[in-house]
Amino acid sequence: MAKLKLNAIEDDKPVKATVEFPAVVWRDLQAYAEILGREHQQAPVEPAKLVPVMVTRFMATDRGFARLRRTRTAASRSNGDRGPEKIP
Repeated sequence: MAKLKLNAIEDDKPVKATVEFPAVVWRDLQAYAEILGREHQQAPVEPAKLVPVMVTRFMATDRGFARLRRTRTAASRSNGDRGPEKIP
């Protein structure tokens, strides 16, 4: 069986945002949520809960973003600024 890139969705306090998706992307999110629930022997996850997890994973694995963020954080700290919080 194929390994999904996401683990079970953790329950966390959300920040509300409104995003519009093309219908095909929404259908794919619904399918992914259903498969993810099956893989982890859980009820299907609400597709909207996948979005922040996917975006977080995308940013965490984007080497260019990580490099530029480290550069920006280092520059901010050298100027005495505490800088942004690090991505877990």
